[in-house]
Amino acid sequence: MKKYILLLAAAGLMSSCYDLDQYPHDQLNSGTFWKTETHAYQGMVAMYETLRNENVFGAYYNLDALSEIAMDINNWQMPTIIDGSYTDRAGYVQSKWQSAYNGIFRANLLLQNIDGVNTSDEQKTLYKAEARFMRALYYFHLLDFYGGVPLYDETTIVDQEFANMKKSRSTAEDTKKFILDDLDEAVRVLPVKWESDQYGRATRGAAVALRGKVKLYTKDYSGAKADFEEIVKDPEGRGYGYRLNDSYPALFTLEADQSAEMIFSIQCVNGTNNNYGLAYCLRLGTRAAFGGCWNNNMPTDILADMYEYKDGRPFNWDDIYPGFSTDRAMQKSIFEAKLSADKKSVAEYPSDKDKIRAIYESRDPRLEQTLITPYSHFLGCNGRTPKEMEYVLAVGVNEANGFLRDNLGHYNYYWRKFVPEGDMNGILEDRSYSPVDFPLIRYADVLLMLAECYNETNQQDDAITMINQVRQRPSTNMPALNSGAAWLEAHSKEEVFERIIHERAVELACEGHRFSDLRRWGLAKEKLNYEYDDILGTFRYKRIFKDRDYLFPIPAVEFERNPNLGNQNAGW
Repeated sequence: MKKYILLLAAAGLMSSCYDLDQYPHDQLNSGTFWKTETHAYQGMVAMYETLRNENVFGAYYNLDALSEIAMDINNWQMPTIIDGSYTDRAGYVQSKWQSAYNGIFRANLLLQNIDGVNTSDEQKTLYKAEARFMRALYYFHLLDFYGGVPLYDETTIVDQEFANMKKSRSTAEDTKKFILDDLDEAVRVLPVKWESDQYGRATRGAAVALRGKVKLYTKDYSGAKADFEEIVKDPEGRGYGYRLNDSYPALFTLEADQSAEMIFSIQCVNGTNNNYGLAYCLRLGTRAAFGGCWNNNMPTDILADMYEYKDGRPFNWDDIYPGFSTDRAMQKSIFEAKLSADKKSVAEYPSDKDKIRAIYESRDPRLEQTLITPYSHFLGCNGRTPKEMEYVLAVGVNEANGFLRDNLGHYNYYWRKFVPEGDMNGILEDRSYSPVDFPLIRYADVLLMLAECYNETNQQDDAITMINQVRQRPSTNMPALNSGAAWLEAHSKEEVFERIIHERAVELACEGHRFSDLRRWGLAKEKLNYEYDDILGTFRYKRIFKDRDYLFPIPAVEFERNPNLGNQNAGW
């Protein structure tokens, strides 16, 4: 999609909006548009552009901040949700609902108008299938966060009915059926692959994988298994060709462009007048990232401590420093350094610095490929100028002197994954528009979802086989489960499930899946009530999760606009 995004910019369609409460005055109407093949093509691309909206998929990684593996206490989207004080008028709750419906109405707009376009019936059928895939994707996002929602299909003409769109909520089951019906049609029509210059458009594999995910989330394990097996085993020889990328860290750089591991991803470009990337640098980067960034999302030490030793043993700081986990003063004394009087150099490293580095380096390689850990190095920037940085935990650190720091003077782990190094050799022009694609569905995710289906259908050996494929990617090369050592054993359904929980956390970190995983597993209340301190033991926040939080509230403003909407979610 990298090439045809430019057509969209020229068409001037980027600014169109499809809000439920506002007529889209800037939209080209069907009387002047939707006439030629070029119009159809541009309308199709407009559907994909909506993926970049940060309230739905454009900052999907930030959903990890609602789980235990990351946090956002920097006054962007998540703080009130994290501390349990949000209401049905919270900005993020309202914006997510509205933005998802914007995506739905862009898909509906194409479905409403494509038959009048002067193009072949084959092209019309393909465009319709893409629209159904996109509509299903957005409705599934709504189902995941809100439960059953009002269902508006292509029979709703927004510019004629925007003031009277007052359908009641459908049940979760009816919403699921609507999604699956759309995906069944998409699977029937979409191609297995597009030509290289059309890469990024929805494929049959993307539709099959999404259909499997919908079934998994709604506990249809046999149905989900059949879909995931189509992707993994390709029993009909369709030629999907999906496989794990040899290099895990390369997946989150430009090297992964058109990787066989990417099943469906948000396509990104940048450059003069072509800024259609994502804000990894701005949202995930430190003050020492390109342009100076905000740390809206930071990994927690809960995530860092999940990574096993390279031989597969579980890691625990208490095994190295007895009492570490409850002694905040000990944590500070072990990790803290001191700078020189002018703050330009390190006057005194921790006495155990070498030991600390050895501890991190002896772990699952994905730890250091995903996170910036204490006293490691990162090619960052002083402003926009590339500069080698060290992560030193000391008062007064500054990127001008070659040190990493966050936006609030805290001492947390930082993301290496997705965050651009330097200025990407001159490619990066704006901290808000990284050209690296973001995976919404990738092959490793499918392998782990298939493992879950196997485990739920009492095929534990098959589940282990799927998990081991992910663990033994060449750049990861973790020992296979059930390969000899006692700590690698996993045979019962409960044991295998614990391995799935672990592997999804460390493999998919910073990809936005964890919060939904914990909720669908019924584990969110157990795992998301805790007090959090940073690496130096300083208390930062209290995470609160209640029974009501398994679903977001329907935004209050929607009940005010629509008296027919129905009931609010339980607990709200």
